[in-house]
Amino acid sequence: MRDRPAGMQKQGAGLDLIAVSHDYGRRRAVDNISFQVAPGEILGLLGPSGCGKSTTLRLAAGLEDLQSGEVKIGGAVVAGGRVNIPTERRHVGMVFQDHALFPHISVSQNIAFGLGAVSAAEREARITLWAGRLGLPRLLQAYPHQLSGGEQQRVALARAMAPEPRVMLLDEPFSSLDSRLRDQIRDETVDVLKLAGTATLLVTHDPEEAMRMSDRIAIMQAGRIEQIDTPAQVYVAPATPFVARFLSETNELPVKVAGGSVDTPFGRLPAPARLSDGAALLMFRPEALQERAPGQGATAFTVERAMALGAYRRLEVSAAGQRFAARLPAGPLPPSGAVLHFGLNPDFCFVFPAA
Repeated sequence: MRDRPAGMQKQGAGLDLIAVSHDYGRRRAVDNISFQVAPGEILGLLGPSGCGKSTTLRLAAGLEDLQSGEVKIGGAVVAGGRVNIPTERRHVGMVFQDHALFPHISVSQNIAFGLGAVSAAEREARITLWAGRLGLPRLLQAYPHQLSGGEQQRVALARAMAPEPRVMLLDEPFSSLDSRLRDQIRDETVDVLKLAGTATLLVTHDPEEAMRMSDRIAIMQAGRIEQIDTPAQVYVAPATPFVARFLSETNELPVKVAGGSVDTPFGRLPAPARLSDGAALLMFRPEALQERAPGQGATAFTVERAMALGAYRRLEVSAAGQRFAARLPAGPLPPSGAVLHFGLNPDFCFVFPAA
């Protein structure tokens, strides 16, 4: 990581949520969750709509009053017990989906909005710093309506970063951008946050976004965290069927565990040691099906449908009355009815207890 400018070190900064719960009437939106975000780390809070991830962010920000548990920023309690530090004193930066720029003031004035407590010289220095870092110098006198969506997003990020927050909170900030621009802005945002050493909580429903930006991912369902780990680990070793399904398309087969393994149409696979003999569920990702030559322990499949999706091909194939999705590198599309042979890569296979 590159050195940070003087005055921007975040010693002791970070975000801790400890046994946090929150109810809306009789509905529990957040259910006893705990996690830490270290300085310079980006934690992606990933899950479907209504799972409690935005409520969690609002509790960290102080936009909702904490009902149970504790929130710490930089090691100091900001919410919990009799403590409830207001949002403006928590040293957090926030960027939301709608950017929330002030339309009647310039880009420069938007960036300076949270800098009322610093000297005029320091304010100008920070405007110059963050405008330069985010490619905005030529736009400082422009107004938000004169900017593209990507430029507005950069201004929102510059405004949030200029006060040098201890914690950055991002709530679906890139969902309004087109796909190519979204990738560019995501990468720029990661660079800026890493350079500043800011602890960041990213709320998103997009698995690709979480995996692209995050050092770790916490996957939520119904107010609870199902798994928290690195992007690589949650993908190759999901803790629950929900996690496996949420991260990507899956194929699923009922199987039986016997003697530490399961029999499948593709041969025998090892079962986790924690599973006792009996009914189970085999799940595997489309890329687990790998094309092989006949006679190399492969199973014959009939192609039902084939689609070209840029860098890869998605095939729907069938065998023994069952239909599966396969993901193969880009290449010629096989016709419907063609016979292909596949083996199964156990690295992308997961066995869970039967529901």
